[in-house]
Amino acid sequence: MQFLRRLLITVVLGAMSHGAGAETWALQVPTIPFDDDSPTEAMAYHPLDRAARPWRLCVLYPHLKDAYWLSVNYGMVEEANRLGVSFDLYEAGGYPNLTRQIEQIKACSKRKMDALILGPVSYDGLTDAVVEIARQMPVIGAVNDMNDAGVSAKSSVSWREMGAAAGRAIAERHPKGSPPVRLAWFPGPKGAGWVQFVERGFLEALADSSAEVVAVRFGDTGLEQQVLLVEEVLDTVPDVDYLVGSGPMAEAAISVLRAKGLTDRIGVVSTYVSHGVYRGIKRNRILAAPTDFAVLQGRLAIELAVRALEGSLTIRHAGPRIVTLTPDNIDQIGTEESLAPAAFVPVFEVSN
Repeated sequence: MQFLRRLLITVVLGAMSHGAGAETWALQVPTIPFDDDSPTEAMAYHPLDRAARPWRLCVLYPHLKDAYWLSVNYGMVEEANRLGVSFDLYEAGGYPNLTRQIEQIKACSKRKMDALILGPVSYDGLTDAVVEIARQMPVIGAVNDMNDAGVSAKSSVSWREMGAAAGRAIAERHPKGSPPVRLAWFPGPKGAGWVQFVERGFLEALADSSAEVVAVRFGDTGLEQQVLLVEEVLDTVPDVDYLVGSGPMAEAAISVLRAKGLTDRIGVVSTYVSHGVYRGIKRNRILAAPTDFAVLQGRLAIELAVRALEGSLTIRHAGPRIVTLTPDNIDQIGTEESLAPAAFVPVFEVSN
């Protein structure tokens, strides 16, 4: 287990916490838990004031290669400090690393933690491991969707709706019947729990537009990989009008388009918000991106885990209301629930 322990991140950032007190969170709750296609109801959610015990939580992420998951992590740190609990964090290093994340789930079991919060790399690939560890501790799904078996609660939004929001950003500019435009689509890592849903929503919304998808490129959400995919499309597919895809793709597109002198000709839309995407919208380099308020999702995952441990879990599935950011509204929507502060940096603990 030495390799896994070298990836261990501990909550040693308490001194950086803003000490947020209990408050009311504006959430959307599916009428059928774990069914993102069911209608949602708005809820003023009142989080716990304090945990009954200093619970020890085990948290697993797909990676920390982009600032999106750093923002989730920041929310978890804030909420853990507020509630008086702690967590250790493993990151799998990327969506292709299913076997590694299964090993990390087993490591959480052996270390006898109190609860598992799981940001899965796969929708179905972790099911057996989750069912096994659920016999020992509550399992909370975080952000990415996953098979419901063994899961006590989920902090997440509909990734179908995230994709649909990106599709509507194109459809509003180019409604059906208007002159056609050509679009390259970068869904994310094939097989990841969120990608199939974001693609479904995107294509459904895009059907109301005059856009034609002329290229599709799947790939891990590391910035280097997305740069290569964007460059390959621009070099091989003629007359592309839009690049649409993950946050790292949108960030990569800004620099690639600038280097090729195509900034004013090709538009960029992201399927979610990161720090780079936020800056891109502010600078009119990215046209739109829905935010799922990653910081708040991280806070909610911690709070749900504590409730599951203390027998007070009444809402099993909830998440923030999705809002699409554009250059026109970005100054009216704060970043506190979406993005970690610039000074927030994870501190890695190396153990033998």
